[in-house]
Amino acid sequence: MYQWKRKESSSPMLEITKDGVTFLTFPALTETGMVRHAFSTRMGGVSEGPYATMNFSYTRGDDPKAVDENYTRMAHALGVDRDKMTLTWQTHTTNVRRVSPEDVGKGVARERDYRDVDGLITDMPGVTLVTFFADCVPLYFVDTKNRAIGLSHSGWRGTANRMGRVTLEAMRREFGTDPKDVVAAIGPSICRDCYEVGPEVIEEFEKTFAPAQYERLFYRKPNGKFQLDLWEANRIILEEAGVPKERISVTDICTHCNPDLLFSHRTCADRRGNLCAFLCLI
Repeated sequence: MYQWKRKESSSPMLEITKDGVTFLTFPALTETGMVRHAFSTRMGGVSEGPYATMNFSYTRGDDPKAVDENYTRMAHALGVDRDKMTLTWQTHTTNVRRVSPEDVGKGVARERDYRDVDGLITDMPGVTLVTFFADCVPLYFVDTKNRAIGLSHSGWRGTANRMGRVTLEAMRREFGTDPKDVVAAIGPSICRDCYEVGPEVIEEFEKTFAPAQYERLFYRKPNGKFQLDLWEANRIILEEAGVPKERISVTDICTHCNPDLLFSHRTCADRRGNLCAFLCLI
């Protein structure tokens, strides 16, 4: 077991090591009995240097063969088909794509022919949705009634534009999802204590959040900057979208607080690999 720096949480994540690959899981998602899921760590891969060892990005300068092997190892550890892993192409949008049969495997087994996709949804068993992270917020969704899933990337722009709600709306449109039937999770990302932002970021949050919520979301520092809580912002978004409070899990692990175990953009800037969130309907 690794020595994680953890935040106080009512839904602590579990560390699992299988076949040498270490990843994190949410008990509430596992307890649905409907999905396999993970949030990757830096441990268990073959990448070297600043990408060591479990990097999943093909676009940051790592050896593509090493990245291929990392996907193979993660697929084996999760018990999913590597060639059915389907990847986003993230550009901080709120675009959500329904994975079609023709999309299966794009990003790993086949080239992606789409861009500007920060969220994926599907109701096809055996397809693993994959999104990328290095401080931004992963959002997991499991519709326990209609057997559908969603996985989204929500940085500060996505959060200000309510990516969680947008994903739920896409699931309602495509699968008839009612948020009250959803089990959701807010994954490892940068915590409020580590996330300093400027007034231009806060202005975007003031456009979409109520003044009564400001104290829970951010506070102003003497230097004129702010500390922003993306975890609480996304929890508010999900609850206001209709997901019951008791069905929302919030991580207790910050990427920036654990730079030896997780990649963090705030820590390493561009000299780093990418973590991934994985979600597969079984």
